[in-house]
Amino acid sequence: MSSYTDGYWWSPDGLRLHYRDYAGGGNDRPPLLCLPGLTRNARDFEPLAERLAREWRLICPDMRGRAESAQAKDPMTYVPLTYLQDISRLLADLAVPRFVAIGTSLGGLITMLMAATHREWLAGALLNDVGPTLEEAGLARIRTYVGNGQSHPSWVHAARALEEANSDIYPRYDLEQWLAMAKRLYRLNSAGRVVLDYDMRIAEPLRVAGGEAVVDMWPVMQAFCGIPTLILRGERSDLLSDATARRMVQEIGETAELATIADVGHPPVLDEPESVAAIDRLLARVLNG
Repeated sequence: MSSYTDGYWWSPDGLRLHYRDYAGGGNDRPPLLCLPGLTRNARDFEPLAERLAREWRLICPDMRGRAESAQAKDPMTYVPLTYLQDISRLLADLAVPRFVAIGTSLGGLITMLMAATHREWLAGALLNDVGPTLEEAGLARIRTYVGNGQSHPSWVHAARALEEANSDIYPRYDLEQWLAMAKRLYRLNSAGRVVLDYDMRIAEPLRVAGGEAVVDMWPVMQAFCGIPTLILRGERSDLLSDATARRMVQEIGETAELATIADVGHPPVLDEPESVAAIDRLLARVLNG
């Protein structure tokens, strides 16, 4: 596994937050800022780091309430605008003026907010299975499981539970892959049980009417014009429709590419052959831009 250092920073409201820093190659390339999905954490990008960390620096934060970052005092701060404020403080502390944003699901929403407010930060962007319009079927499915505490007696039990719940999203996965996903999503608690590695209260904003999005994000696509942008979509995705993904490319223009990942739902995990090839194309465009 690629080596990294653990770093910490303080949010504007006083939470101690954690990130992984994969040092990468020289300083001539912008770092990759890897922003995970709603229930995910920095470990989600281990496959990407394993492949890229020799040549690129990867900064992989745990959002508040996830993994090694502190839990929020007020669960209504588990929203994209607050995450953006947290990440802005991290970037300032690290003196990182420009980067490639790699945003999965929620991380992609944060990336869109960055484009809207600090376009100059973005040397490139990957929006992984998320867009300005989110399908109600996907949102409804997410609401069914987020915040439901689970515990298992072993890692294999956790992996089997993941398989049972997500076999339609990753139909080709074998036990080894489900185990690897379990190690990224769960942790051992003090009682030796395998539990989900996030604050169950992250679900609370989703229960508020309009909690997912309260503004029209389509105008934000214009902010990506001229920036190398990759839109990844799982072929089986119930959150990002094919029509939405194609419209995103049209709105952004010639610097955007759409890659559809066959036989995968929401979200692609970035180690699929089609994802690997598309990410390599994006980074080549960043370097040549």
